[in-house]
Amino acid sequence: MKRYDKDTQHMITLTLNGVTRTARAEPRMLLVDFLRHTLGATGTHVGCEHGVCGACTVQVDGVAVRSCLQLAVQADGRSVDTVEGLNRTGAAELGDLQQAFKSHHALQCGFCTAGILMSCSDFLGRVNNPSRQQVTDMLSGHLCRCTGYTNIIDAVLDVAAQRTEKSGEQTENA
Repeated sequence: MKRYDKDTQHMITLTLNGVTRTARAEPRMLLVDFLRHTLGATGTHVGCEHGVCGACTVQVDGVAVRSCLQLAVQADGRSVDTVEGLNRTGAAELGDLQQAFKSHHALQCGFCTAGILMSCSDFLGRVNNPSRQQVTDMLSGHLCRCTGYTNIIDAVLDVAAQRTEKSGEQTENA
């Protein structure tokens, strides 16, 4: 493991939502603070700062992680995706997961939404046709005080069904 001088800022280069970014960070700076304060990716929220609430969830190399538990120096050379990069088509409209959250009223105050979206994106990338219980289990790492989770679960299941149907149509047309 690389050792860092605690009194020196270090250059961190990462790919943020598909764009290479470089900035300085102290070795003890958390990834969530680096993203928000240094790189301006303010869609990632700071909640409990203990990894319990899930509001700060981002994807590092495609895997959902709590950015309040990871140091910025640990993201050096990695790919980091935040809610700002969830729809990479370049279009102004929402991605399918974001649209499903809107359609199913799966958000209210929105504070937890970015982290939940990032976890759901990771989850749906690994589990093609999840059961209601699997979605519920995945969401157990997130705290939401507003929605009661039912609409979030419905939105995730809807996206999974749409993606399964779409992949079936592509297979038939091939």
